Amino acid sequence: MARVRFVDVTKRYGDDGPEAISGLNLDIADGEFVVLVGPSGSGKSTALRMLAGLEDISSGEIWIGDRVVNDLAPRERDIAMVFQNYALYPHMSVRENMGFALQLEHKGKQQIDEKVREAAIALELDEFLDRKPAQLSGGQRQRVAMGRAIVREPQAFLMDEPLSNLDAKLRVQTREEIADLQRRLAVTTVYVTHDQTEALTLGDRIAVLRRGRLQQFGPSDDLYLEPANVFVAGFIGSPSMNFVTGEAADGAIELPFGPFALDERLRAALDAGGGGRAVVVGLRPEDIHPVATGTSDGLHFDAVVDTVESTGADLYAHARIDGGTGDEARIETLVGDVEGAAPSRARDGAARIVARLDPVTRAHAGTRLTLGVDPERVYLFDAATGDALAGARLDEEAAAGVPASAPASAPPS
Repeated sequence: MARVRFVDVTKRYGDDGPEAISGLNLDIADGEFVVLVGPSGSGKSTALRMLAGLEDISSGEIWIGDRVVNDLAPRERDIAMVFQNYALYPHMSVRENMGFALQLEHKGKQQIDEKVREAAIALELDEFLDRKPAQLSGGQRQRVAMGRAIVREPQAFLMDEPLSNLDAKLRVQTREEIADLQRRLAVTTVYVTHDQTEALTLGDRIAVLRRGRLQQFGPSDDLYLEPANVFVAGFIGSPSMNFVTGEAADGAIELPFGPFALDERLRAALDAGGGGRAVVVGLRPEDIHPVATGTSDGLHFDAVVDTVESTGADLYAHARIDGGTGDEARIETLVGDVEGAAPSRARDGAARIVARLDPVTRAHAGTRLTLGVDPERVYLFDAATGDALAGARLDEEAAAGVPASAPASAPPS
């Protein structure tokens, strides 16, 4: 087990080529489970490959334990990697696959057998030790790949999208197994995924990358409730946060569908950065709820439902806001590479939002609703930089230590 650090690490392809990673700084504690997450091309796999020694770095330092490993070959770094495609030897049995690395280290047969047996029991593979990979399910093969890493007792596990080849149900099951195993072994783990649900449920801390730059690094609750910028807000949470542009002045924000009077929290956030400017208002689908027609409290707007998606427990309503158009080009620039986060428009030009509703609302296409958001659940961002001005405020129970509700699962595709 070891502490892992990236210190001002940059990866550039060619002397004058583009930077895949720009000045990355991460400090991963001994025994911590850290997830690198981001859209395609964000640099997360490149960062992992540099840590593994499979990619050279252009500048900076990578530390594993008390050693700078920049110039060490992968086999000298005392790490074990679990790949997306399992990388098992098809002609070897499960037992042979799991013990092969120990054979290369010239360990004794008895020692290899003991370590393989212990790992197999931990992974519930002991009855499959004499089978070949072709005789196993996808989930079992992934566990064999993990077992091969476990028997080496490395300083760190590196996992590169290990669940992407599994079906949805098996992915959830294997995710739970990985989390439980990592807690029991207490091995420093760096895990790469493009799936933010995996990141939120697995990581002690999550590093969000965009175009090679670190956007935010912290626990899942911090990323969800206090995103550093519009990009993180749009990436974390499913469905993605809704965004609407407006102009802040005189204690209110003028939105395309009407003014929104600021509460003390939002007014203080704007005053701290200077009022009278363009802002982006963020609304999470799970914070939007029907309110009485004609209500005057908080942020509210009239909408017409275009389509609905039902998961049984939740109803996702895709609705047009009456009078809403918004500055989509501005938001597109800030979150354009987050799938589903960029704003969309109905055919009549009105802005659209997604709301997670209780199924008892019985909303359907054509339903007219007045929707509202508690002011304390409104997010605020600077429209020029995308930086956060105000996150969501926790209620008194959550602030006292009661866990916040988990982000919603994605609606059906």
